[in-house]
Amino acid sequence: MILGAGLSGLLTAYRLKNLGYKVKVLEARDRIGGRIYTLNAALETPVEMGATWFGLKHIHLLKLLKEFGIGYFEQHTKGDAYFEPFSLAPSQKITVPEQMPSYRIAGGSKTLIDIIRSGLGTDDIALGMPVETIKAQSDKVMVISKPSKWEADIVVSTLPPSLLFRSILFSPNISKEVNEIGLSTHTWMQDAIKTAIVYKHAFWREAELSGTLFSNVGPFSEMYDHSNKAFTKFALCGFVNGGYARLSFSERLKKVMGQLEKIFGSEVNNYIDYQECIWNDKWTKYPETPDIFPHQNNGHPIFEKAHFENRLFISGSETAKDFPGYMDGAVQSAERVVADIMRLYPIA
Repeated sequence: MILGAGLSGLLTAYRLKNLGYKVKVLEARDRIGGRIYTLNAALETPVEMGATWFGLKHIHLLKLLKEFGIGYFEQHTKGDAYFEPFSLAPSQKITVPEQMPSYRIAGGSKTLIDIIRSGLGTDDIALGMPVETIKAQSDKVMVISKPSKWEADIVVSTLPPSLLFRSILFSPNISKEVNEIGLSTHTWMQDAIKTAIVYKHAFWREAELSGTLFSNVGPFSEMYDHSNKAFTKFALCGFVNGGYARLSFSERLKKVMGQLEKIFGSEVNNYIDYQECIWNDKWTKYPETPDIFPHQNNGHPIFEKAHFENRLFISGSETAKDFPGYMDGAVQSAERVVADIMRLYPIA
């Protein structure tokens, strides 16, 4: 039994099924992908509302992309960028120093999710199944969700640890140390607002601009060119300060476009689609979770330990030793747990 149908959960299920194990993935949302969330916006423009970028240092993800024959391309950064230092100063046109490039998955991050999903059966994933209780019973584990009860030999949770230990009741209780560390583990994207604006043409590139914006003012704190690999679909995409979640959609849109018009001019208003995702939903961040420092307890070694006599495993991107919170961390954590299960429960 695997909790969570994000990249880590789906890859865990895919690996185990191909090794001959019987798998079932329970997902609270009505979609798969977790914090990988590619929307098909106007003119069939793929825009990333979640995980987007990676680098050549992310060897686990790169290996997986190669395995599935998935292409990727370099993030466009050529041209001048803009920087807003503070509210009373005009935006400054700057040249960003050369640095290690970032990359995006061709067709959108969801391409990876869809290929992994295609290797699983229709009955291997159950959506709309938020788990409430995990109970160890003799040689089995009972998993209880609102609509159903499930019995499993082993359970793998790929939920963010903070969400896991706030939303699910364990019987018997998880150790106090594991619980405290889990509760104080930062969840990537939990306070983020990801926003994408789609255009018929990349007016910023025509003006020899990169589409990059860094701002200490907001609402956008950072923004980048989000055109596709073939340069046939055009968008700008980035992060809006999480504090703007308190505003209504229309109020937030007005402030976002006001900021961009001040920087790029009136042409920014000729957009054909506006998409956003506020990530402090209950399946990412449990309501009233206290503030946690970025990176706090990410990759903590305590998450590598199994529980309930090796029948409960804690996985997911935040538990990865390297690059926790990133797609690479999700892949790494899945491979770790699969190796542990193979060692402890070999198939004859």
